[in-house]
Amino acid sequence: MHVDQIWISSDQVAALIAEQVPELAGLDIVAIDGCGTVNAIFRIGEAVTARFPLQLSDPVDALAQLRLEAAASTEFRRASPFVAPMPLHIGRPGHGYPMPWATQSWLPGSTASPTAHAKSGQLALDMANLIHHLRRWSTRGRCFNGHGRGGRLEDHDEWIEECITRSDGLLDTDAMRSLWSRFRKLPREDSDVMCHGDLIPANVLVFGEQLAGVLDTGGFGPADPALDLVAAWHFFADEPREQLRTALNCRDLQWERGAAWAFQQAAGAYWYYQHTNPAMAEMGRTTLDRLCNVYA
Repeated sequence: MHVDQIWISSDQVAALIAEQVPELAGLDIVAIDGCGTVNAIFRIGEAVTARFPLQLSDPVDALAQLRLEAAASTEFRRASPFVAPMPLHIGRPGHGYPMPWATQSWLPGSTASPTAHAKSGQLALDMANLIHHLRRWSTRGRCFNGHGRGGRLEDHDEWIEECITRSDGLLDTDAMRSLWSRFRKLPREDSDVMCHGDLIPANVLVFGEQLAGVLDTGGFGPADPALDLVAAWHFFADEPREQLRTALNCRDLQWERGAAWAFQQAAGAYWYYQHTNPAMAEMGRTTLDRLCNVYA
């Protein structure tokens, strides 16, 4: 998926596990095919997942980031009414793999998709319940201090311009440019609240029509309250989307900023992943279609 992608084999995973987590040595190791874009994921036995970063970075910085994510994931488990993985171990580079890595508990369930539950009122209400509980969790005086989604919309102008340029011939770039011209100017009226930060279908487990678990919780932190509203556009058709909005009692400006963050995320998903990660590409195109149907 990435030009600088790191590859890791099951044999390397087995060697790292045997050396650093010996209580798991000898268990079956299965690579998990999914739409993850940050980590290669392996299931270790029946109860553990190992996550290995796909891109090279400074190992010291990466180790610090893994520790921050473990702390955020532990906090998320206390805030969420739905189960989430428990951080277990942070591993060292070795056996030809150059980065630190991590293990966490395995959760049963199937990952959602952009279309499978598009008309599910039950999942929309579950998602609203999740967002409501996360928002109620105390920020303890913390504020958004990153450069990704969740701060200022206009900070993403350069990225959106690259996405529009690269989407020429693939998507309706005139509509994309018009949408961003509208979205980027939306003012902010709400203080930061605690957010998951990446509520895409790949990070949500379902049983039937119900939300069964939440993945990739290491980004839990303070951000624009509109950020987790991306789920309304990544998952749902019109009616369940409105059910989610009503359940959260979203004002017009916050709701539209949620659409803006969904656009920012979807704008790059199709062109970047169309050949390497079909599920992410599908999410990008589906979300853009839903946004265009409402705002274009």
